[in-house]
Amino acid sequence: MTGVPASAAGGASGARRAAAGAAATTSPASEKAPGAGTARSAEGPASGAGHAAAPDARHGGAAGPGPGGAPGHGGPADAVPRVGEAVLGEDADVDAQGEEKTPRGKKIAAAAVNEASVWNIANLLTMLRLVLVPAFVALMLADGGYDPAWRAFAWAAFAIAMITDLFDGHLARTYNLVTDFGKIADPIADKAIMGAALICLSALGDLPWWVTGVILGRELGITLLRFLVIRYGVIPASRGGKLKTLTQGVAVGMYVLALTGWLATLRWWVMAAAVVLTVVTGLDYVKQAIVLRRQGIAERKAALEEKEA
Repeated sequence: MTGVPASAAGGASGARRAAAGAAATTSPASEKAPGAGTARSAEGPASGAGHAAAPDARHGGAAGPGPGGAPGHGGPADAVPRVGEAVLGEDADVDAQGEEKTPRGKKIAAAAVNEASVWNIANLLTMLRLVLVPAFVALMLADGGYDPAWRAFAWAAFAIAMITDLFDGHLARTYNLVTDFGKIADPIADKAIMGAALICLSALGDLPWWVTGVILGRELGITLLRFLVIRYGVIPASRGGKLKTLTQGVAVGMYVLALTGWLATLRWWVMAAAVVLTVVTGLDYVKQAIVLRRQGIAERKAALEEKEA
């Protein structure tokens, strides 16, 4: 038993004497040793040995290994209540780390949700319309562009694109699937399929170029106008605009099909109605944009005057 600390060899009485000796000691080093040794026990044997040396020296013994083989942790001095202070300090560090990590974790999770939300049903329908644009053009111009069978397949592709245009926006708003990708890709897909159909029809001689110019000019102009006044607000879609879109789709679809007889006459009137609605609703959007801009400028001026006052 040579070299065993007196506090370890004394059993319960030795433990009591060790506790009394630890309480009686007022050395700053001995006050700091328990907390430092416990909180940083993983730093190595040097700190642990220093922790055990003080109580053993007070009992006239030599510092020796504890029961678990780690230097300086075999004596009852390790049970001094100030150890609890070190434990609380460790918990505080963990809590502090937790407070720092939680926001980062939430941001990562939110980013993952946003990334995953791009692949929702509404955006997939928009992507389908974009893919249908080159397919429609290929079918429309196949075999010279005048084969009724190929024109029927082209009409099917055009009809699918127009129908999905009715559903993707409704699904996005109803089920909260609105994404930045959808806001950008949806109008592009709309203009792409309609523009491709009008240009192909005019190139084949089925539709006058001025009709294509009026419709495409209006669509591109209103889209640009929306971006110019977006700093003042958003121009809402009107019922006239929705009716215009429906009429354009029906008229262009009828021109894509190789119709003859009274149906060919009917499609001319439907296209005429679509052109009229295109111009009227375009002028209405210009009026709304001017009013919205004036209101926005007035509100900003009033806010600046109130701030200066």
